[in-house]
Amino acid sequence: MPLKRDEQKGGTNADGTKSIMYCRHCYQQGQFTQPNLSADEMKELVKGKLKQFGFPGFMTGLFTRNIPTLERWKASPRS
Repeated sequence: MPLKRDEQKGGTNADGTKSIMYCRHCYQQGQFTQPNLSADEMKELVKGKLKQFGFPGFMTGLFTRNIPTLERWKASPRS
């Protein structure tokens, strides 16, 4: 989720400050809300949400194709 669309403008770091990297849905109190979520699982989750908002299937693929390159999954062996 783009941080500018997050009502809280980001998740929270362990010290309570706002995260400038992760949204409130993904990151709370310095930890991922779903720590074992793979990039592929996130892609499917986001595609489902986009479809709920009326985006056509081909657009959901375009909007989610870069998820594996995000910082959260860069060093992860799972995708």
